[in-house]
Amino acid sequence: MIYNAMKHSLGASLKVAFRPWVEGMENIPEEGPAILASNHLSFSDSFFLPAVLERRVTFIAKAEYFTTPGVKGRLTAAFFKGVGQLPVDRSGGRGAGEAAIKSGVDVLARGELFGIYPEGTRSPDGRLYRGKPGGLARVALGSGAPVIPVAMIDTEKIQPPGKAVPKLMRPGIRIGKPLDFSRYEGMEGDRFILRALTDEVMYEIMKLSGQEYVDIYATAAKRQLAEAAKAEAAKNGRAKAA
Repeated sequence: MIYNAMKHSLGASLKVAFRPWVEGMENIPEEGPAILASNHLSFSDSFFLPAVLERRVTFIAKAEYFTTPGVKGRLTAAFFKGVGQLPVDRSGGRGAGEAAIKSGVDVLARGELFGIYPEGTRSPDGRLYRGKPGGLARVALGSGAPVIPVAMIDTEKIQPPGKAVPKLMRPGIRIGKPLDFSRYEGMEGDRFILRALTDEVMYEIMKLSGQEYVDIYATAAKRQLAEAAKAEAAKNGRAKAA
């Protein structure tokens, strides 16, 4: 009930304010489990996609969003619960990853939609990065659910990382045809199969989004950018001191 109320109020507000366009809505099944595998450009991706869908979709969210103390923390927790976010502690290494996979399989076992970002984190520069096979592929093979590739368009321009106030402009959502990976049933322990499945999904996302593909993980790209920025700042500091 809370989800439906939040979805209708938030969804209506987002549609009126931003007027998102959607292609491929017919690829979302009317019932039954499915995995929505999307690129990740902005914090707002997890709001725009649920807003345009008739069915509930559950995403994994950092546990900190649900445990922050104070009034703001309680409001944030209520908001994320209301829009169907599922808290998972991602600080515990492999154990945290296993918890996220189990949560996804449980959602799908109930016949619901599960949303996941194969890149594992937001793109630092608008390009599409290599998908992590440990999440998407294992949830897909563990549940047997079809994978539906999704491309978020221009959401990074609405709310870039670090910007609290969104810019009013139209984002887009392209939804691809469901991918069936039943041919890999029982092979979730094979890392080459996990890699192949993930790469196939990322290729479909790339075709839908039109993004440039970079064959490294987004976390590594963020680290490289941070190191470059730090080196540049040190260089400028030395130049000022000279």
